[in-house]
Amino acid sequence: MKQNHPIFRGIATALITPTTPTGIDYDRFGRLIDWQIQQGINALVICGTTGESSTLTDAEHRRAIAFACERVNGRVPVIAGTGSNETDYAVELTKSACADGADAVLVVTPYYNKTTQRGLVTMYNTIADASTKPVILYNVPSRTGIGIEPATYVKLAEHPNIAAIKEANSDISKIVETFSLVGDRLDIYSGNDDQIVPILSMGGAGCISVLSNVIPAETVAITQRFFAGDVAGAAQLQCRYMPLIRALFCESNPIPVKAAMAALGYCDNYLRLPLVPMEEDHYQGMLQRMRELGLPV
Repeated sequence: MKQNHPIFRGIATALITPTTPTGIDYDRFGRLIDWQIQQGINALVICGTTGESSTLTDAEHRRAIAFACERVNGRVPVIAGTGSNETDYAVELTKSACADGADAVLVVTPYYNKTTQRGLVTMYNTIADASTKPVILYNVPSRTGIGIEPATYVKLAEHPNIAAIKEANSDISKIVETFSLVGDRLDIYSGNDDQIVPILSMGGAGCISVLSNVIPAETVAITQRFFAGDVAGAAQLQCRYMPLIRALFCESNPIPVKAAMAALGYCDNYLRLPLVPMEEDHYQGMLQRMRELGLPV
């Protein structure tokens, strides 16, 4: 590996951003950060997909990252979402996040543009050149319309600042191929909660999780059991939480998880258009899955 240790090992919560019609609710945001750390989370991702980065203003995006870095105060790594479909803007966000104390940056593939694999290499190298912190590549082709091919990771792994991958590609064969090509040079994190144990079994370093917003300690326990050698126990937990995982993705993320966290009292169930609250039948089904796990909803 390029580092003596991964950016984090275990579970990083892709944290929601508590918002209201007047902006980010920083009081709740701070209390949510503290609760996540108290529950034993291994890292926090700020302003990722789950944090509604695509509908935050530039000022909100930058301030949310700076606020989180200050609130966390070194207790766990802070990973800042700084990707964009406009590379110069991604560079500026990355520089800003590094200056404000982020421990790493998470950079999604450029959406809508539909660049080539050569374009991805050029873009990521440009951002990594500008970053003073490790870069995590974020591959989520179902959202962006472009995926990072396993062979492309080989070229990206050559950059000294590119340290890891968040792999949210549901094609497990491609993920296995990626491990075979760069698993000794890049840390690989699951970007899907239903693939935590499968990716750990290939040598993954953990997961960047939506589920852990709702049940952080229980999600961390999956990786703790696995790393302790209790693979069967980790798999048992993965299976136990599958009904809730399915419920959290029955509509586009972060619609369900925002509703779940509102039901638990951590935020308002407020989303910015074009996102809208869950359909009522989906919402009631998710609440039932939460109750089955003993959550107070």
